[in-house]
Amino acid sequence: MNPVLTFLLFLTVRVASVFIVKTFYVPDEYWQSLEVAHKLVFGYGYLTWEWLEGIRSYIYPVIIAGLYKILALIHLDLVEYLVISPRFLQALLSSYADYRFYIWTGKKKWSIFLLLITFFWFYCGSRTLANTFETALSTIALSYFPWDKRDKTSYLWFVGTCCYIRPTAAIVWLPLCLNHLLSTKLSKTELILKRFVPIGLIIFSIGIAIDSYFYGKLILTPWEFIKFNYLLGIGSFYGTHPWHWYFLTGLPSILGVNYLPFLIGVIQTIRNKEMYIIRKQLLITIFITLITYSIFQHKEFRFILILLPLCLYISVDTLVRWSYKASKWAVWVVAIILLIGNAIPNYYLSLVHQRGTLEVMPFLAEISKVYTDEVNSRANILFLMPCHSTPYYSHIHQNVTLRFLTCNPNIHMKQNYIDEAELFYRAPDRWLRSHIPSYPKTAMPTHVVLFDSLESKISDFLTNYYLIDRIHHTDYADERVGNYVLVFERKNLNTPGDNIFNKEAEETDDQEAF
Repeated sequence: MNPVLTFLLFLTVRVASVFIVKTFYVPDEYWQSLEVAHKLVFGYGYLTWEWLEGIRSYIYPVIIAGLYKILALIHLDLVEYLVISPRFLQALLSSYADYRFYIWTGKKKWSIFLLLITFFWFYCGSRTLANTFETALSTIALSYFPWDKRDKTSYLWFVGTCCYIRPTAAIVWLPLCLNHLLSTKLSKTELILKRFVPIGLIIFSIGIAIDSYFYGKLILTPWEFIKFNYLLGIGSFYGTHPWHWYFLTGLPSILGVNYLPFLIGVIQTIRNKEMYIIRKQLLITIFITLITYSIFQHKEFRFILILLPLCLYISVDTLVRWSYKASKWAVWVVAIILLIGNAIPNYYLSLVHQRGTLEVMPFLAEISKVYTDEVNSRANILFLMPCHSTPYYSHIHQNVTLRFLTCNPNIHMKQNYIDEAELFYRAPDRWLRSHIPSYPKTAMPTHVVLFDSLESKISDFLTNYYLIDRIHHTDYADERVGNYVLVFERKNLNTPGDNIFNKEAEETDDQEAF
């Protein structure tokens, strides 16, 4: 297939995902990238505790900040563009990674097919997650890796960048780099001293320079990342899973129906190691990574996104070898099963599940703009939801007053520590009485955003508000995350344009006046 057309095909699908994927996945997509970039360029935004403690690198947010700055200079820094343009940028990088995967797998049609239909990559491929950035860089590195024993080292530039931004990437790449050293025809000492060390020093020097500039002090963010998340065990604050979770739940879930050809490939490789040399190296890397990741208590699907290209390579190679002997109808049946098996979770996760907390943001942005332009005041929005349930200033782009329930971990090791969100959910009314002023009414938030599961628990507080919007969020509600996102506006605002978003309030006031 023509290389340009192949790349354009990948680009078309990744750009399409920018518009199709309309759901919330994890907070880091916004709070560790867009929010940081917004603060760098526009001077306001929220920095989470990770940025205050210096465990995150500025490299990825700075790239987005550069895009924001360009938009600001040409006066196109509209909230819609600020939200969508970084996703276009990530989609472009992911498309190139797709193309490099296609080259790596020998330009096979199955590689195009699996890349385009794999639901988890479609779901994440255009998201502004450091994990997506990491996976794209790692895929490119895999395509330049010297599988043919020619001692190419260009892959090290991508590996070094990956490991600086996400130090856990070293777990994936250490086995592969060791394999390179063991199989090299060059002097191992020469390869280490002339290639590995210089490239690593250059990348880490650039990374340290960027981070030290923005943090205002000399800092090595990869070390801070490791210290807080693993040596101090801060990561476990955000949830724990059993040691086998990645093997029995994590990897099968992100592969979905693609797990079947992957599993067949694993069995074939174990039975005939000498026949599948590259597969064997990849399988060893996957196993070592999963074992190492399993030691850590806090586990997430996105943490093993970096393993997706390795697994897909095994799946592609398995399908390619099988299809040589299979009948045409069998190939079509398998292709249709894979397509449908990926399409169903893709549709649900991309368009339905956890959509409300994203869909509410344009409405809040409009509220903020109207208050600034027409009411000549500032909106004051209170998010009574589990912390980081929505994006923040990057999706509103108005310097209004926002407040959410924080959930900072116990980084200073205080005794009997309870984070703010937990305190709120233990006694919502008590927290509201002690933290939200009730007199005068103008001191109260102009708007409150919450899940419907909380509504009945703070009914007294909400007597001061009208419901102005109700947005479906998920079919799987729990005690804190409800089926719907609700937006309330304060009654009897003592400003021009009172209750401008609430027709019900206006009708009630007209009837009382009559």
